[in-house]
Amino acid sequence: MLKNIFPFILVLLSASSALSAKPLNVLFIFTDDHAYQAISAYGSNRNKTPNIDRIAKDGMLFNRAFVTNSICAPSRAVILTGKHSHLNGQLTNGQRFDGEQQTFPKLLQKKGYQTAMIGKWHLKSDPTGFDFWQVLQGQGPYYNPPMNTAQGVKKITGYTTDVITDITLDWLKNDRDKNKPFLVMSQHKAPHRNWQPGPKYLTKYDDIDIPEPETLRDNYKNRLEPASTQAMTIDRHLSVSDLKIKAPGNLTPKQRAMWDAAYGPKNEAFKEANLEGDALFKWKYQRYVKDYLRCIDSVDENIGRLLDYLDESGLAENTVVIYSSDQGWYLGEHGWYDKRWMYEESFRTPLIVRWPGVTKPGSQNTDLVQNLDYAQTFLDICGVKSPKDMQGASMVPLLKGKQAKNWRKSLYYQYYEFPGAHSVRRHYGVRTDRYKLIYFYMLDGWELYDLDKDPNELNSLYGKPGYEKLTAELKSELTRLRKQYKVPEDTRPLTRAPRTPKKKKKS
Repeated sequence: MLKNIFPFILVLLSASSALSAKPLNVLFIFTDDHAYQAISAYGSNRNKTPNIDRIAKDGMLFNRAFVTNSICAPSRAVILTGKHSHLNGQLTNGQRFDGEQQTFPKLLQKKGYQTAMIGKWHLKSDPTGFDFWQVLQGQGPYYNPPMNTAQGVKKITGYTTDVITDITLDWLKNDRDKNKPFLVMSQHKAPHRNWQPGPKYLTKYDDIDIPEPETLRDNYKNRLEPASTQAMTIDRHLSVSDLKIKAPGNLTPKQRAMWDAAYGPKNEAFKEANLEGDALFKWKYQRYVKDYLRCIDSVDENIGRLLDYLDESGLAENTVVIYSSDQGWYLGEHGWYDKRWMYEESFRTPLIVRWPGVTKPGSQNTDLVQNLDYAQTFLDICGVKSPKDMQGASMVPLLKGKQAKNWRKSLYYQYYEFPGAHSVRRHYGVRTDRYKLIYFYMLDGWELYDLDKDPNELNSLYGKPGYEKLTAELKSELTRLRKQYKVPEDTRPLTRAPRTPKKKKKS
């Protein structure tokens, strides 16, 4: 009798287990230009991000997450397609994304997932592969954003970071089909230039000085020309729009003569009202970095709202939460703002993943991962097979705390937008655990860095005695990666940035 009952019990238990294994939901929270060095979970000495830290406390923080092309639109295209810029067609910000190509949201849709894109899209074409989308027009403003939707333009009043979260929460609570698993991509404009803080944080940090990075006064020696010919220094290139008020100082000779005649040459009142030299540089840095951090404070607060809803609704236990940014950012390192370079601060991006019951809380990973891997990771999390033409690798084994077989030992990077904003020369390169080789291919110039001995990348070792063998090995690896990723030579002229024609709508 017991022998007959036992198999029946096993069948029931198996059926019960299958029913309880509900498909996972995915919440992807994405910011624009968020420096990993401005997240307290990454050890920031500038600010606190308690809600981003919640994700890290309950999940895994990736210490070596990088991008393939450090600029907004190309990074987004890589994430959607799982392919390098030269294959997905989005080399620069100036091009229009081909929405007819394969993307991971489309593949999730085919497997029954409900998909939503909310916030900053920045790819010129309308989103495809989403059941619901409401996106900013281009970069979008920080206040009162007009939003593009499938039904037309919708004007919304409010602070954009709050608005994007409001829409995300409304979709989660009211608009989605609760019988289907979901992917929602909640993508913020902040903390993109020109860093307009939300009302609640306008005066935060007024009473303190933000620490300066040790390379703020970089002189660009021991590197090639591009490091000194860029147009992204805090000292010389921030605008009145960036700083919100005209910088003190910079009197004309006539104005200075009038001041001297009235008050005496360079008295205390003059010094206070007319900063010069390093004092003016310090003022600009504090003015810039405080507004940047204030924008992050609003992002962090809104991430808390999303996490709280997941907890309150019971969705948290079955929802994988991913936090990342489209690339890194310079918070004064090398005297810069912006991104674009293969140097660490812009090449490296934050990546934090919470997967309840799978990812060990408070764990950290040091494998070399890229935004090229996100598409295949999302698909794998959701139980969907990845197409063979995607070029990354699923991070699911890493998230499970396993040592992935044959995980990469090097990364490939290429930046294409020159001529363009900030005048960063086109370059490509390879990074390993310890070394980085960069080739400025329009100048036929190389840089080599030992990241253990020179983490700030101040002294190129290329061409120095004793590094011949290492250089040859890295060049060989760079050639191998270019062949693996099917990278063509960049033969575009230097006179203008490439643009693709706008596709005609089908009648």
